[in-house]
Amino acid sequence: MRQGEGEAISTVEQAIDLISVVKEIHGLNSQELNKLLRDSENFTIHFVTEKGLDVKIDVEKLAGFLPLHLIAVLVSSDRDEALLRYLLCGIRILHSLCELAPRHTKLEQILLDDVKVSEQLIDLVFYVLIVLNDYRQDIHDSGPVPVLLSALVACSFYLLTGCISSQWQDLALVMVAHPKVDMFMDVACRAIHLVVRFLQNKLSVQHIEICVKSSSTTESMVNYLCQQCEASLQFLQLLCQQKPFRERLLKNKELCGKGGILFLAQSILKLHAPDFAESSAIVAALSRLKAKVLSILLHLCEAESISYLDEVASSPASLDLAKSVAFEVLELLKTGLSKNPKHLSASSDRTYPMGLLQLNAMRLADIFSDDSNFRSYITVYFTEFLSAIFSLSHGDFLSMWCSADLPVREEDATLYYEVFAAAGWALDSVSSSDLSNTSNLEFTFIPNSNMSQASYVHQRTSLFVKIIANLDCFVPNICEEQERNLFLHKFLGCLLMDPSKLLPSYAFITGPQKASAVQRNLRSLLSHAESLIPTFLNMEDLQLLRVFFDNLQLLMNPSEFEENRVQDDRSLGGCSSLLLRREPPNLNNRNGNLKEEMSENSAFQEEHFYVRNSHMDQADGVTRRDMIDDKDKSITPSGLKEIDRDVQNVETSGSDTSSTKGKNAVDKLAERQRENADVREDEKVETVQTEEKHRRKRKRTIMNDEQVTIMERALLDEPEMQRNTALIQSWADKLSHHGSEVTCSQLRNWLNNRKARLARLSKDARPPPEPDNAFAGKQGGPQQGHSLSAPDSPGQETTPSNTRGTRSMSRMNTSENPVAPEFVDYGAAEFVQCKPGQFIVLVDGRGQEIGKGKVHQVQGKWWGKSLEESGSCVVDVVDLKADRWVKLPYPSESTGTSFEDAEKKLGVMRVMWDSNKIFMLRPQ
Repeated sequence: MRQGEGEAISTVEQAIDLISVVKEIHGLNSQELNKLLRDSENFTIHFVTEKGLDVKIDVEKLAGFLPLHLIAVLVSSDRDEALLRYLLCGIRILHSLCELAPRHTKLEQILLDDVKVSEQLIDLVFYVLIVLNDYRQDIHDSGPVPVLLSALVACSFYLLTGCISSQWQDLALVMVAHPKVDMFMDVACRAIHLVVRFLQNKLSVQHIEICVKSSSTTESMVNYLCQQCEASLQFLQLLCQQKPFRERLLKNKELCGKGGILFLAQSILKLHAPDFAESSAIVAALSRLKAKVLSILLHLCEAESISYLDEVASSPASLDLAKSVAFEVLELLKTGLSKNPKHLSASSDRTYPMGLLQLNAMRLADIFSDDSNFRSYITVYFTEFLSAIFSLSHGDFLSMWCSADLPVREEDATLYYEVFAAAGWALDSVSSSDLSNTSNLEFTFIPNSNMSQASYVHQRTSLFVKIIANLDCFVPNICEEQERNLFLHKFLGCLLMDPSKLLPSYAFITGPQKASAVQRNLRSLLSHAESLIPTFLNMEDLQLLRVFFDNLQLLMNPSEFEENRVQDDRSLGGCSSLLLRREPPNLNNRNGNLKEEMSENSAFQEEHFYVRNSHMDQADGVTRRDMIDDKDKSITPSGLKEIDRDVQNVETSGSDTSSTKGKNAVDKLAERQRENADVREDEKVETVQTEEKHRRKRKRTIMNDEQVTIMERALLDEPEMQRNTALIQSWADKLSHHGSEVTCSQLRNWLNNRKARLARLSKDARPPPEPDNAFAGKQGGPQQGHSLSAPDSPGQETTPSNTRGTRSMSRMNTSENPVAPEFVDYGAAEFVQCKPGQFIVLVDGRGQEIGKGKVHQVQGKWWGKSLEESGSCVVDVVDLKADRWVKLPYPSESTGTSFEDAEKKLGVMRVMWDSNKIFMLRPQ
C-alpha cells in the first residue's frame, strides 16, 4: 500500500497524500471532472482545495491506484464511522471516473479494459460488503452509522454497473463467472438485510417518539433510508431477472435451502410506517420495496432448473419460515383488496409509483396455493377473506372482479439511482447537525411496464380464479387426505361469519338472500372467466371453478343465513353447520331464481354445462365434465329428510372422521338426485358434487390432454427423461406449440409427479388380496380360480398354471350376475385371441367378474402405451359390475384412473385391460 501511495503522491506538486486527495475531490461530479480534464495537460488536473491550496493530480494514476488503496484502508482501519465516511468518498470518486471512462480513452483503458484493475474493483465491492456485516451491533444506533452504511451498500452495488456493464445480462454473466460469486450472493443479501433492519428501527414507534420534536428531520431521514434500501434491493432484483444469476442463486444452500432469502423477504414484508401515513413518498417507497422482494421470490419460484419451493420444503425450519412469508403475503392481499378504489383519494399533490404489490402478491398466492406443502395453510388463513369477497353486493363484486376497468391501478417503476447524489446527501447529513438545512433527495422513476389497464385487470381476475381452483383441487396420492373437502367446507362455514370486518368499505348482502347473492357472484365470475380464455386463463381452471360452484350450490341452504341464527351456527363449528339442514330447501323457488339469473348472463347458458351422450366424439381427447342442470333437479322432501338424518349422524360421530363420513353423506345426496332425475338414457347427466369424485377426474396440471399424450409417447423412448435437462427443455418447447406454454421446470415437476404417482399405484397393487381390491391378484402369487379345461367342475379350485387366461367363469353364471340384454348367454366361457367388436367379459386377478363390454382395440399404441408389449387390449365397458371408483390396472392422466374417471374423460367407459383377464362370450 505504501508503494502505491508513493507513486500517487509523486504526481501532486503540493505535499498532499492520497487520502487527502480523496477527501478533497470527492465533491467533484463527472461533469466537473470532465471540464477539468478538457482544460488539463497530460491528464493532470489543477484543483484548488477549500484551504486555497493549488494542487495537481494525475487522474490516470489516481484511477489505477484508488481501488487497491481503498481495499488496503478497509483491511487495516478500525470499524468506525470514519471508515464508512472515507469509503463512501472513495467509491463516489470511482463512480464519477467510471462515468467519464467512455469519453476518455485513458480512463477506459484503465477502469474498463485493464483486467487487473477490474478485478480490484470487484474485490473492493466484495470486501466492503463483508466488512459492513460487522456493523450489526449498531442496529439501534441513532447516529450517522445507519445513514452511511445504507448509502455505502447501495453505492457499492451500483459501482459494479459502472465498472463492469450497465447491461444487466452482461453484469450477471460476469458475476456468475467470478470464483467468489457464492460469497458475494451471501454477503450481498446480508448487507441488504442489515439496511432493512436499520430502516425498521427508524420506523419503530419508540424511535418516532424520541424524535417527535423534529418530525420533518425524521421524515427526511426515513425517506432517504427507504431510497437506499430500495436501490440495494432493486440491484438484487434486476440480477435475479437474469437466468444465469437466478439459477446460481438457487444452488446457494444458505440463501435458498436454509432460508436466507426468506429472512430478507420476511423483514421487508413486516415494514410498516403508521406514523408516516400522510407521507406519500414513504408509503409508496415501502410499497415498492415489498413489490420488489415479492418479484424476487416469484423469479425464484418460476426458475426452470431447480424447484425453489422444494428446496424450501427440504427442512422443517425453512418450511415454517416460508409459511410465515406466505402469511405476510396473504395479509398484504387482505389489506390491498379491502380498500375500495372508489373511496381512495390522493394524500398529496405528487403521486409516486407503488409497484405491482397486489399483482405480485396474487401471483405468489397462486404459486403457494398450487403447492402441496402450502395448500392447506393458504386454505386455513385465506378462505374467510375469499368468502367475504363473494358475499359482496353484486354491483361491488362486478366492479371488483368482472370489469375491464378499475378506478385505481398499480404502476411499476425502476428507481434511477444516482450514486454521486446519494453519497453526497449522506456525507452532508452526517456533517451537519441540522438536517433542515439539507434539501430532500429525489430520484427519478422509470416506468417498467406498458401493460394496459384492461390487461392488468384481466390478470388480476385470472389469478383470483386460479387461487380458488388451486384450493379446491384435490390430487389423489399427492395431496394429504385431510385436504379433501377442506376448502369447500371451510368456505361454507366462513359464509356464516360477518364479512364487514374484513371489507369495511364495501356493501354486503345479509340474511336469507346471502346464499343467492353468493351464487350470483360466482355465476358472474364464471361468465367473465370464460372471456379470459385462453389469453389469461386456461380451460382447466375454469372447469375447476365451475365444479366448485356446482358443489357450493348443492350444499348451500338459504335458511342458514338468517341473521338471528348466525351466532348459533358459529357455535356449532363453522363449516359443518351448513350441512345440518333443518328444513328441506325450496328447490322450485331456487330453480326459478337460477333460471332468472342465468337469463341475465347470456355467456353462461345450458351449453356450458358439459353433458355426456352416446354421440360424443371419442377421438378428440378432450376432458369432459358432467354437470347438473338445475332445471333437471328433482328431489323429494322425504328423500331430503333421510339425507338430513344421514348428514347429522355424520356430524355427531366425531371430529376425527367427520370429513370422510361427511363426504359419504354428500355421495348419498348425489345418488338420490341421480335416481330421481327423469332423463333419457342416451342423454343421462351425471351429478358432479362430491369432492372425491370431482378431484379424481383431473390432476392439477398446466398441460392439456394432447400435450399429456405427446409426453406419454415420448416417455416410451426416453423413460429417464427427467435426468436430462436438455431433453426436458427440448420437449417443453415442443409442447408449447400444442397448447399453453410449458416451461422446463414445469415439465420436470410433471415428470417427477408422474413417476411418484406410478410408484404409489404400483405399491398399492402389491398388498394381499382383499374383498374390496379388484386387482389384488395382479402381482402374481397364489390366486383362486377355475380351470377352463374343466368347465364342468365349477366347484374345483386349482392353482393357476403359467398359461395365460386360466380362469373359470362359473362364478359369474349366477343369479347375482344376470345376463345383460346385449349378450346371448354365457354358455362356456373361454379365452381366445381378441378381435375388435367382440363381446367379452372382464375379470379381476381372482377370476371375479368386473363387467361386460366390447373389444375396441387389440394392437398398436393407445395413448402412448404399446398394447403388444403390455399384453393388453382396449375395451368399452357396457355393463359394469364393480364399483365405479375401482382403480384401473393401467391408470393414466389422459384416460383416467378409475372406471368413473375414464367415462368422464373419454365420454365412454373405455379402459385398457390385461388380455389374460378377458373372456369372449359365445352363444350356447
